[in-house]
Amino acid sequence: MPERKVVLITGAASGIGAGIAELFAESSYAAVLVDLDLAGAKRIAAKLGKPAIAFAADIADEAQARTAIESAVREFGYISVLINNAGIEVSGSVSDLSPAQWDRQIAVNLRGAFLMSHYAIPAMRERGGVILHISSVHAHVSWAGSAAYDATKAGLIGLTRAMAIDHGPEGIRVNAICPGYIDTPLMEKWLESVPDRSATMRQVLSVHPVGRIGTPRDVAQAALFLASDAASFISGTALVVDGAMTAQGH
Repeated sequence: MPERKVVLITGAASGIGAGIAELFAESSYAAVLVDLDLAGAKRIAAKLGKPAIAFAADIADEAQARTAIESAVREFGYISVLINNAGIEVSGSVSDLSPAQWDRQIAVNLRGAFLMSHYAIPAMRERGGVILHISSVHAHVSWAGSAAYDATKAGLIGLTRAMAIDHGPEGIRVNAICPGYIDTPLMEKWLESVPDRSATMRQVLSVHPVGRIGTPRDVAQAALFLASDAASFISGTALVVDGAMTAQGH
């Protein structure tokens, strides 16, 4: 019987992270769900059934990131796939952002991915493994007021390439996924904040040649493929999942 694979997902309590957890569990992965929202992560774990466990962690904190990895290894013995999905978005131009806001954006989105990878790689070396960074179309295109967010998402692409080169000889593949507009609680919160929700949604749909926005499962399907043996020769790349939005310049 083949050895069960273990996936660790950060930011797994909702949205893209929860969608990834659900699809990987359907594909017989044991799941380790890491999120600041422990209650939310536990709810997702309960939906998945066993084996699925949840841990609370601020991945920007070295001790907490290390503990999350160590706890997963204690529970399952190894990690097959690490998905660095947790992230925040702090809006503002460089002149508007405070240094503290900039630092927090970098800490969660970029330092967090580094820390989780730093401690996961030793747990992958014996069997090999896959690391996926959830970046964004913001790595390739920018909108006003997204300076810090764009910097972190572009940084993840550079980190992906460097890690793929450094750790490929150890049997570890590293890729990134760049989602566009995805139907998540974060997007819902944004829609609630705009003056005209219907007009905004019509505008959003108009820039998607496929005629819809994405779902967490769309991103999860891409992640499952990149984690699979079918993608064994794919490493150091970024897969855009955006319904051709950026292809037409949006």
